[in-house]
Amino acid sequence: MSTRIAAIQMTSGPEVAPNLDTAGQLIADAAAQGAQLVALPEYFPFIGASDEARLAAREHPGNGPIQNFLSAAAKQHGIWIVGGTLPLDSGESDKLLNTCLVYDNHGEQVARYDKIHLFAFRKGTEEYNEARTIKAGESVVAFDSPVGRIGLGICYDLRFPELFRQAGADKPIDLFILPAAFTETTGKAHWEVLLRARAIENLCYVMAPAQGGRHPTGRMTHGNSMIIDPWGEILARRDKDVGVIVADIDPTRIARVRSNLPALDHAVLLKR
Repeated sequence: MSTRIAAIQMTSGPEVAPNLDTAGQLIADAAAQGAQLVALPEYFPFIGASDEARLAAREHPGNGPIQNFLSAAAKQHGIWIVGGTLPLDSGESDKLLNTCLVYDNHGEQVARYDKIHLFAFRKGTEEYNEARTIKAGESVVAFDSPVGRIGLGICYDLRFPELFRQAGADKPIDLFILPAAFTETTGKAHWEVLLRARAIENLCYVMAPAQGGRHPTGRMTHGNSMIIDPWGEILARRDKDVGVIVADIDPTRIARVRSNLPALDHAVLLKR
């Protein structure tokens, strides 16, 4: 039996409250379209805030306005929510954790993933170095859900296929969810091809909710939120700006593709 999932695309600004209002409206829209699992993009509570503001917005695990919002929205709509990312306390005064939290349909937190790979890029005047203010996570995360087995990654993690394989080492993944805020520069070059590659090589669905468009601070993110099937076919896509995309996860599709092409079995053999 298929299950509907939804990816939310945003163009978040630097203030938390209006972004939560927008996210709430989009979650309600996704639920109205029958989605049973909804995923938000990376940095959905803010984009463009200063380092000081982001550090000041850190929440302690289990308590804070962003976490409360996610829990309440999941419970209100009776859906699972993959909460993009939010800043959590890292235990270090000058660094935060860029964290994805998952809530079930009762509003209970059921999974947490701290971003492992920290983005660094420099080309001309465009420069990013997340390690300045973010502490890297240490653990790969996968969990069971009504959709099936889900693995988590965040944005730059997309470039490291070993993370995806490790997530499915004990049990194959049915759906990878990758909240992101890819830059327009790197996104135009690599976003689609990397997403489709992760779906094809792991023979699973991939959902990537993204930031997309021109942000109030002037930053441009690539958008192109996608839901991709195990054969690498794009089921849903949104180019730029705010909105929701939906698609149905079909477990028989996963089983058929894996039966036709047993690459995961061959990968296990290679490890031995």
